[in-house]
Amino acid sequence: MNYFKILLIAFFAAILVSSCKQPQEARKPISHSSGSFMKQSIARNKKMIRGEEDQIKAVIKSNSNKKFIASKKGYWYYYESRNLTDSLTPKKGDIALFDYEIKNLDGKIIYSQEELERQIYKVDKQDIMMGLRDGIKLMRKKEKVCFLFTSHMGYGYHGDNNKIGTNQPLFCTVTLYDFMPETEYNRQNQPAAVVKSNTTVNPKVITKDTLTN
Repeated sequence: MNYFKILLIAFFAAILVSSCKQPQEARKPISHSSGSFMKQSIARNKKMIRGEEDQIKAVIKSNSNKKFIASKKGYWYYYESRNLTDSLTPKKGDIALFDYEIKNLDGKIIYSQEELERQIYKVDKQDIMMGLRDGIKLMRKKEKVCFLFTSHMGYGYHGDNNKIGTNQPLFCTVTLYDFMPETEYNRQNQPAAVVKSNTTVNPKVITKDTLTN
């Protein structure tokens, strides 16, 4: 009886081993990206940019009294005030001092100059809006320039997570007051010299008697 049980166990074990040896078809990984998906995404982005450029061209058309210049980087600008005397423009590492204001294409203020305050910007070494990063380097001292940026030169798909929305083209007015090498800026803005410890000051004491005389 025990011998019969052993034979049954051996028989079923052999069947199990045989079934495990049968080749199984490998599962292919599921890919969510494909050439067609990427092409569709690129096509959508191009269509979106063309739509923004059409909006900007409409603004340019409605301001025919302004002489707009097309930048090679894909934005437009014109001068409110121009400096034809100087030739120098900011370069990488310079400190640029400027004010700016941001509007939508309808002319509604998004951020006023007062809100943004005076900017102290280390050229090409700080993270600012792509359009401003390039536009600042076109300007001379004391110039005021108005820029029209598509969203990819502004804050792109995400906006600024505050007042600037998704894929929003922008109208920026920039006034460049001054720029200089960083070493010169640091020299000019050193803290005032500390008064020597052996120097004493004796201010006049104002008393009641002094006021009555």
